[in-house]
Amino acid sequence: MSDLIEGRHPVLERLKANKPINKIILAKTAGHSDIIDEIVRLAKQNRVVFEFVDKQALDRVSLTRKHQGVIALAAAHEYVEVEDLLSAAHAKGEPPFIILLDGIEDPHNLGAIIRTADAAGAHGVVILKHRAVGLTSVVSKVSAGAIEHISVARVNNLNDVIKKLKEQRLWIVGLDEAGDMELSKVDFKLPVALVIGKEGKGLSRLVKENCEMLVRIPMKGKINSLNASVAAGVVMYEVVRQRNSLL
Repeated sequence: MSDLIEGRHPVLERLKANKPINKIILAKTAGHSDIIDEIVRLAKQNRVVFEFVDKQALDRVSLTRKHQGVIALAAAHEYVEVEDLLSAAHAKGEPPFIILLDGIEDPHNLGAIIRTADAAGAHGVVILKHRAVGLTSVVSKVSAGAIEHISVARVNNLNDVIKKLKEQRLWIVGLDEAGDMELSKVDFKLPVALVIGKEGKGLSRLVKENCEMLVRIPMKGKINSLNASVAAGVVMYEVVRQRNSLL
């Protein structure tokens, strides 16, 4: 993995520079020292996820074998704020089109979704900080460069974002295999945020409740669900189809 930063001082300097970090893992045996305490303090200040784990866990991922009990998983790209996604839409004079991801864990799925979001003209993607994959080198590679062209915001709570987007008059549409509205029946020409659930589990309960509409993709075969990135692509291109009809 090329997105590892190993050692106490390199990780500390990354934090001081406030450069993007997905997560910091620290060995439980690292103990308390001025530098460890400073790493934890800055991680909290910068809202970086950190976790104390067994030293063997760091040994397994370390490339240098000189991690000194601290490894940071650096983001492959800078994150933005949710407001930046709305600003991007307004700057283009387009109704906002934002993708909200409710806990995507597979970097290949995230990379594929980002690639499709860019191709479909979405104004940005929102991902979660906890229990979800961040912008790793694998995500960057799978996105085929799209990560450089589409903004990604990383948040603690998706429901807070949904509330904020509702206040901005976005229509919150969740994708659910048991949704009461078929995809093609939804008016995607309006400002919209598409919510895609976690692989194998779908939308979390509260996120589902906060969606204003749940839509389903018509399925004709024996399988009743699609891979998360494929499903996301189908929905995004329904948005493209409808909006292109306005041109």
